[in-house]
Amino acid sequence: MLTGKQKRFLRAEAHHLDPIFQIGKGGISDNLIEQLNDVLEKRELIKVSVLQNNDDDKQELAETIARRVYGELVQVIGSTIILYKPSVNNKKIELPR
Repeated sequence: MLTGKQKRFLRAEAHHLDPIFQIGKGGISDNLIEQLNDVLEKRELIKVSVLQNNDDDKQELAETIARRVYGELVQVIGSTIILYKPSVNNKKIELPR
């Protein structure tokens, strides 16, 4: 579980990132979860964009993704989701205490 201070730090780190995944009307698939896990292992912090043709609630969608990748939901703002998962082998981000 992330503290408020850690979430604020991660939001600042994610500010300059571009979304690298888009979720459309197909929703969440096993293939998407597998790809998200691979990218989170390499980058630790990513943005995901939810397209307008997706009718799901963005907050619920974000919580489902975070739960399935065993990561942390940092923020949902508009149609953008910020996810964090500490890397096992390639730790780059040092969180404040």
